[in-house]
Amino acid sequence: MRQHDLVVIGSGSGNSIIDSRFDGLDVALIEHGVFGGTCLNVGCIPTKMYVYPADVAEAVRHAGRYGIDASIDKVRWSDIRDRVFGRIDPISAGGREYRVSRSPNVTVYEGHARFTGHKELLVERTDGSGTDAVRADRIVVAAGSRPVIPEPIASSGVPFHTSDTIMRLDDLPEHVLIVGSGYIAAEFAHVFSALGARVSIVGRTRRLLRSQDETVAERFTAVAAERWDLHLGQQVVRASGSKGAVLLELTDGTALRGDVLLVATGRTPNGDRLDLDRTGLPTHPDGRIVVDEQQRTPVDGIFALGDVSSPFQLKHVANHESKVVAHNLLHPETPRTTDHRFVPSAVFTDPQIASVGLTEAECRAAGHDVAVKIQAFGDVAFGWAMEDTTGFCKLIADRATGRLLGAHIMGPYAATLIQPLIQAMSFGLGAREMATGQYWIHPALPEVVENALLGLDL
Repeated sequence: MRQHDLVVIGSGSGNSIIDSRFDGLDVALIEHGVFGGTCLNVGCIPTKMYVYPADVAEAVRHAGRYGIDASIDKVRWSDIRDRVFGRIDPISAGGREYRVSRSPNVTVYEGHARFTGHKELLVERTDGSGTDAVRADRIVVAAGSRPVIPEPIASSGVPFHTSDTIMRLDDLPEHVLIVGSGYIAAEFAHVFSALGARVSIVGRTRRLLRSQDETVAERFTAVAAERWDLHLGQQVVRASGSKGAVLLELTDGTALRGDVLLVATGRTPNGDRLDLDRTGLPTHPDGRIVVDEQQRTPVDGIFALGDVSSPFQLKHVANHESKVVAHNLLHPETPRTTDHRFVPSAVFTDPQIASVGLTEAECRAAGHDVAVKIQAFGDVAFGWAMEDTTGFCKLIADRATGRLLGAHIMGPYAATLIQPLIQAMSFGLGAREMATGQYWIHPALPEVVENALLGLDL
């Protein structure tokens, strides 16, 4: 069994820990999938590279509202796909090559790791050539997550895709069936419908994006119903068919037929595939590895970060946690803590959605006396220019302190517009001070945020 100073499981955000500060250590990096992790290969980056041409297609399709007659002559799906992976695949391959050939203090083990004892691991090589036994006094578990496949689809034998595979299709489908009603479903529904496919969505709840603020979920569902074939409050009771011909039977008796099935029902931490109990690592009921605010597990010397342990399955959270872990590995005498107070998120669908902080329902459940303001994009000059009729900014503030408790935006550039609100919440800037203590460029779109702040009854 080979002894290392440090073992990192996962080549996503875990890999970013290993910088020049660790040059003097003997480091092992274990990866059982494609090098670079979820975000680079099957998550944030490729999906947004699909979303952008989808946004362009929608802009062309609706150009008539601005007095411009335009049409889409052709969607070259294979060119869109090759643009995406023609960039991403070389980055993944280059990252692997750098670690394998140009990081002399790093040994890369390509295979699946399982704990066999206290801080001991067995790696089953991906190529089937054997196993490697390794151990270290310090270990970082950054093993990520994987798609959840619900019954009865999992046992049906029907061909399906997840977000891990759907972007590699050879051709644009005619009709995409999507099971799921969260952010993955909403983003891919936008991509496929904007590029010319019919989209049907099956969701268990009555609203899409149910984890969002109730106003966002309600209004987005209304917009989505005009674009996509929604079957909400339904579940799949039977799935059958073959490649190119999938049949879903729903609880209300509806039969949906399509040529591609996308299962987008969430992701689950990969900790259950690591035999964590053999090294004494506990997990939460949802499978996440238990960590404290310094990303330490209850086992001394073992840290965890990212989807395998975090309540936030977000790349920017994993990156933040990796920086904390790197510091705490190097400076255990002056540890840092993760800051999960105001974690923002965005859904790159159409219209775009971004949020930070509490929903209105969460604020009221927590007993806050709140002021709420919903400001329409169409009430400011740039919103007029865009002819926007659905976008809005919803702010929730504590009446007693004037501090923002939550911010929720639906509309163009939502993920950009929300950033100053994240900053205000993170640094304790009151809503009134934020609104009146700075210039707001006129007639730029951030005026919708300014007006929402001014409209809070504090």
